[in-house]
Amino acid sequence: MQYSEGRMGRVFVLRMDHGEDLIESLQKFLEEKRIESCTALFLGALRDGRTVTGPKMPEVPPSPNFEAYESAWEVLGMATVYPSADGPRLHIHSGLGRGRDALLGCIREKAEVYLVVEMVLFEI
Repeated sequence: MQYSEGRMGRVFVLRMDHGEDLIESLQKFLEEKRIESCTALFLGALRDGRTVTGPKMPEVPPSPNFEAYESAWEVLGMATVYPSADGPRLHIHSGLGRGRDALLGCIREKAEVYLVVEMVLFEI
């Protein structure tokens, strides 16, 4: 186990609107505000994106199993940002639902906002 200790810093409330890319918008915000470490909670709806729903096989290194989603999916999720040699790294997990279908996984590459996504971000 590895750990670090920190203190609560700034708290931000964000709203991402229809058509914005969740990942791109959040990454840009982190850079503008110079946030290196935080956690965030969010809810809303997404369309046209990809999520990793675990590995194809339980091996190391894993080969990710990507699932695409399109149209409109409700979303509830959590993100962490942690320092790395290449700058702050964003890691987003969420549950997505549409009708009786559900996906749970790591949002990657693209996540277009449908209507709105609201987020509370806690800097550490």
